[in-house]
Amino acid sequence: MARKLLLTHIDVPGINTLEVYRQKGGYRAVEKALKSMSPDDVLEEVKKSGLRGRGGAGFPTGMKWSFLAKPEGVARYLVCNADESEPGTFKDRYLMTHIPHALIEGMIVSSYALGTATSYIYVRGEMMPQIRILEQAIAEAKNAGLLGKNILGSGYDLEIFVHPGGGAYICGEETALLESLEGKRGNPRIKPPFPAVSGLYGCPTVVNNVESIASVVPIINDGGDEYAKIGIGRSTGTKLISAGGNLRKPGVYEIELGLPVEEFIYSDEYCGGIADGKRLKAVVAGGSSVPILPANLILKTSTGESRLMSYESLAEGGFETGTMMGSGGFIAFDEDQCIVRNTYNFTRFYRHESCGQCSPCREGTGWMEKILYNIEHGQASPQDIDLLWDIQRNIEGNTICPLGDAAAWPVAAAIRHFRDEFEWHINNPQEAQTKNFGLAHYADPLAPLAE
Repeated sequence: MARKLLLTHIDVPGINTLEVYRQKGGYRAVEKALKSMSPDDVLEEVKKSGLRGRGGAGFPTGMKWSFLAKPEGVARYLVCNADESEPGTFKDRYLMTHIPHALIEGMIVSSYALGTATSYIYVRGEMMPQIRILEQAIAEAKNAGLLGKNILGSGYDLEIFVHPGGGAYICGEETALLESLEGKRGNPRIKPPFPAVSGLYGCPTVVNNVESIASVVPIINDGGDEYAKIGIGRSTGTKLISAGGNLRKPGVYEIELGLPVEEFIYSDEYCGGIADGKRLKAVVAGGSSVPILPANLILKTSTGESRLMSYESLAEGGFETGTMMGSGGFIAFDEDQCIVRNTYNFTRFYRHESCGQCSPCREGTGWMEKILYNIEHGQASPQDIDLLWDIQRNIEGNTICPLGDAAAWPVAAAIRHFRDEFEWHINNPQEAQTKNFGLAHYADPLAPLAE
């Protein structure tokens, strides 16, 4: 059995309450940090752990904390990004629902390390049940002297507030989140300045994902060096994966980074294989914004080695033959799923969620949606595939925030790996509307690629 750090007690009745959470060792990290460690000691343990941001970017958390400006007499803030708007991702919601005190404890320790007296949890507006759960957990912690003035007699003061978000994908981007938190329209800011210098209310701010902050708890309890022993290479620790799509056992799984992708998909400990005994066709490994990979490339790297669930292994080969860990939204497609239809669905989402600030994204996502609609509905010409490629290429890297890249990458990967499926839709317009382009159209089910 794989080690679990965040979901160890997930099945314990009442683990969502302070009483049961403390019975299972909860808030030991707060006591240890506030009573026997300085803020710099906590920061050093997080650095030694090698923890990387679990929201998608994978940037080293300790390094991000060290960038926080600390001008004299200026407030600093920690903001937890609980927006979780990436399609295919639901692990943060799961954690907040079942073990809310893991996040609250992580917020206290992280706030102490950063020297913040006020911290916020920005939760996606649709997650009202989770908002109420977190507010209840904060009230319990405050009544127990774990929040507020002079926490545990340490002299450290902290208030945590839950803020319902705007319900927009773009608010998952940290500067758009800060704009929304300030009561403005959630449009991304131009960087620099970065939030570490000028963030919430113009003050130095750190924005971290739910899982990232919760992971600070086992790091402080066990030590950064022990945490770094779990995983592989620079992909240390455990990772929560939201497994969905055509799997026998979809759900949230905590894995040790470095687990073979094939084992994650097919072992009974995890996803249990493809539903209904069908064959695997493709996988989106890290949420809708990362490149899709066909079965042969998600199971093996371009050099023939087993692909691992790690930041480095998934990215091996760049976007030509690799993908990204992203937010851990793992979506599997079986042999009967239509890649064109899936790509159109993703693109329609990104067109809808574009804030409209940048013309490449505002106009480009709309045109990609129209072209993909025409391809899916038998109204396109062969030249439209090349036009679609050119549009996504002109969006990537040309927008203020990463939403443009998020919209472009799935389209690029779908054309790169499944171009013959796009061509089939165009050449068979009547059949395309009534029948999916499944693996039966490929000579080798595990190599659905045109050179």
